[in-house]
Amino acid sequence: MVVVKAQRRVSARIQEKQREEKQREEKLRLVKRRVDLLTDEIIGNNGAAVDDGDVDDEEKSTINAFSKSNKRGRKVKDAENVEKEEEVEEEKLEKGKVSVESTSSGAELVDGNVVNFAEKSDHAKVKETLRLFNKYYLQGVQEEEQRCCRIVEVDSKASKKSNKSKSKKGDVPEDEAKNKAKRPDLKAVSKMMKNNEILYSTKRIGDIPGVHVGHQFYSRAEMVAVGFHSHWLNGIDYMGMSYKGDYKNYIFPLAVAIVLSGMYEDDLDNAEDVVYTGQGGHNLTGDKRQIRDQKLERGNLALKNCVDQDLPVRVIRGHDCSSSYTGKVYSYDGLYKVVKYWAEKGLSGFTVFKYRLRRLEGQPILTTNQVRFINGRVPQSLSEIRGLVCEDISGGQEAFPIPATNLVDDPPVAPTGFTYCKSMQVAKGVKLPTTAIGCDCRGNCLNSHDCSCAKLNSTDSKHYDFPYVHRDGGRLVEAKAVVFECGPKCGCGPDCINRTSQRGLKYRLEVYRTPKKGWAVRSWDFIPAGAPVCEYIGVLRRTEDLDNVCDNENNFIFDIDCLQTMRGLGGRERRLRDVSISTIYNSDRPDDQRVENTPDYCIDAGAVGNVARFINHSCEPNLFVQCVLSSHHDLKLARVVLFAADNIPPLQELTYDYGYELDSVHGPDGKVKQMACYCGAEGCRGRLF
Repeated sequence: MVVVKAQRRVSARIQEKQREEKQREEKLRLVKRRVDLLTDEIIGNNGAAVDDGDVDDEEKSTINAFSKSNKRGRKVKDAENVEKEEEVEEEKLEKGKVSVESTSSGAELVDGNVVNFAEKSDHAKVKETLRLFNKYYLQGVQEEEQRCCRIVEVDSKASKKSNKSKSKKGDVPEDEAKNKAKRPDLKAVSKMMKNNEILYSTKRIGDIPGVHVGHQFYSRAEMVAVGFHSHWLNGIDYMGMSYKGDYKNYIFPLAVAIVLSGMYEDDLDNAEDVVYTGQGGHNLTGDKRQIRDQKLERGNLALKNCVDQDLPVRVIRGHDCSSSYTGKVYSYDGLYKVVKYWAEKGLSGFTVFKYRLRRLEGQPILTTNQVRFINGRVPQSLSEIRGLVCEDISGGQEAFPIPATNLVDDPPVAPTGFTYCKSMQVAKGVKLPTTAIGCDCRGNCLNSHDCSCAKLNSTDSKHYDFPYVHRDGGRLVEAKAVVFECGPKCGCGPDCINRTSQRGLKYRLEVYRTPKKGWAVRSWDFIPAGAPVCEYIGVLRRTEDLDNVCDNENNFIFDIDCLQTMRGLGGRERRLRDVSISTIYNSDRPDDQRVENTPDYCIDAGAVGNVARFINHSCEPNLFVQCVLSSHHDLKLARVVLFAADNIPPLQELTYDYGYELDSVHGPDGKVKQMACYCGAEGCRGRLF
């Protein structure tokens, strides 16, 4: 926690603070108005055209869904009036812009907690912001799943009461009837705006710190969360007249970023050289046609001013991606100079504005090749794998083969010295706890308030939630102190949502050789944030027995440190906030001091283990460790499962933080052992331990 000392302030500063507070309140009101306005545009149109720039398939499908479910909705607004109203709101919003609250020490208030961003790299700030967005996004998914579940229950009860007539609309709770559908990504962005958690809330010209060429966003809302492109719907992001005070020598408005999604019939994209069609007059029904003339205002005028003042814009390209949770992926392709603009009659006979953009030299090579998204070359068969040294290290035990490749050693060698095993082995002298009494659910656990296992995951008796959502085959909403899953004595089946981590591998993994880190693991598939990747498997041992059975060079020991994590010991993230420990284990008893220093049990994957033993450490990892209890409720013997902390693209190395404190490892002679870290992260600590 960062402690900020109080400072004496003169009356003038107090008055200034009061003015800032009023501006902040006004911004929150305008943000809410902005979100309501955008939602009203969609809900109120029922198929009518709305000129909101470059709308891609992701937004188009949502518009169609809202149109179908709101045929008795509000009166259709004229599209041009909507644009005018939105423009006024944008100007108001910019005038009341407020950055993230900061303390005098460089710390920032995020989600009500003080986070010292001053010590983090720009890349780490972006990553943390996107993780916060993903958390809110999954919470929105969870709320929507619960809403649908309640509606199903109401319909089921209504059908039982009467077989003669269908249930009336009045049978559905009023709050459910009002909210026909809610996009969780927009709810997440709205919450971040309300909490002042947008990373870069003030627009800027040029690159955004921490977002490098090739960075991938998995929704338009993610770009809004970072402040990379502030509109979840419009194609052109620009600075309004309110920025005159900060940029006195420029003529406004000024464009700062555009999104290319191929949704205009007049667009021409040749990667390095682009002809971009301005915004307005676009038919949102999906045929890409213009339905009226465009005007030289707002975003169109902003791009024209970039030509006159020789200013670059950020270019983001959207691509279809079946493995992405939104069906789209957006890649940042760098800065482009707007070299020319003109007006002409488009293919549909209406006036459109055209802009020629040329990519600036000296930037990293494009991740987009001829406007087709390519993220490495994922092999389609074993014959395509370069450097293959083993077709399947699991020997057929896993649902998918796990190949091993080696393009480093000469001659290439395969991983040896261990026996693959997909289930935990138990050492002699370790007694497993009694199997826990399970829930009484049948088939699948549907209602969290009726499932006794779900109730263990929360301290709030009024709001019991499953730790997972169904989306993408099951995703953990957020990291918890411990996750309670259904077990052997539960009445539910293997497809129950509360058994998500028990289903084995569901992504195609590869073990490959690296120049400095030995073996490593990557996925051939996209892995969404919150998805379980694999469990850490080996031999379950007592920690005190390690000296008798283990070699000092065994680097595959994983301490089961659930209790230490809950208390935040040893530099671990403190997670003791989301479960009622008293119901299962008295972790704060006086005679438990030894446990606080050293975990009682560990998993030894030196001689026996699964693919998790090859996953390397990183100071900025994309996986996190989650303790899970399913067959029993003994925290000291919890299962260790690795979950995706971020949206992980194919072929990116999978890593987690080993959690060593510096100078905490000692050799047989009692001297401190040191090991260099080669993770390559921007915020690398330099040493593993």
